[in-house]
Amino acid sequence: MDSYLNIIKNSYSDYWNYIKQSVLMELNWENYFYGLIIISLVVWILEMVFPWRKHQSIFRKDFWLDVFYMFFNFFLLNLIILIALSNATAQFFNDILSIADLSIANFQLFDINKFPFWLRIFTFFIIIDFVQWFTHTLLHKYEFLWNFHKVHHSVKEMGFAAHLRYHWMEPVLYNSMKYIPLAIMGGFTAKDIAIVHFFNITIGHLNHANINWDYGYLKYILNNPKMHIWHHAKELPKERRTGVNFGITLSIWDYIFKTNYIPHSGRDIEIGFNGDEYFPKDFINQEIYPLNKES
Repeated sequence: MDSYLNIIKNSYSDYWNYIKQSVLMELNWENYFYGLIIISLVVWILEMVFPWRKHQSIFRKDFWLDVFYMFFNFFLLNLIILIALSNATAQFFNDILSIADLSIANFQLFDINKFPFWLRIFTFFIIIDFVQWFTHTLLHKYEFLWNFHKVHHSVKEMGFAAHLRYHWMEPVLYNSMKYIPLAIMGGFTAKDIAIVHFFNITIGHLNHANINWDYGYLKYILNNPKMHIWHHAKELPKERRTGVNFGITLSIWDYIFKTNYIPHSGRDIEIGFNGDEYFPKDFINQEIYPLNKES
């Protein structure tokens, strides 16, 4: 028990130190704090220069709520619960395996660090993106999970900052689903994660941005604003009621598994979900909504 308490305590102190180092610019390429700010400013400027919905205000509906969500989910949530929970869970899993005289290495199919750099990055990116796509489909398929995911779909005017409006339970599910493939791949470096993470943030911001882009033929590989707007559509055909266009960074999974759907320009479609007019409008009540939901 003491070892778990130490893991939790060290997780808090280590991550707090990381945040301080980030803000004080004592880190280099792994500085997610300023990385997020720079990416957000660049995509926001693109929204101003190339607006798709020209009537939409630069400070759209719930802009500041979404900005708060960006920094809360990206940094404070890790400090409050995710890092400590993740480290403690990993140790618990290792302890259970040790009882059976096993370790994570027993499940490792290959060591990703033995790959050439480009192949290491590509393999890590592809596997993780597919796991996230699959997890995203579960958030729409099961009512219990959908009640958490409604926070993200409560956005009524789309903009880059809507990317990181989500309930804190979502990263718990995503990280849990990613744990097994990460174990199978073996070790990976912090630099690998940073490169993939910054790329994913950029594409995620662009997906939600008020920009009329689809990248031409690359739209069949990369998720994009003209595709992702339909993921947020309030009205979908009955046969598509569990959702469409689940891609996180890549759109290719939707084309492979036939969950793609772009019937026409989605510039002016209404986004949200049925009953969203009754959904809480403030951060606290959005976070506790699933706990109060009787379903």
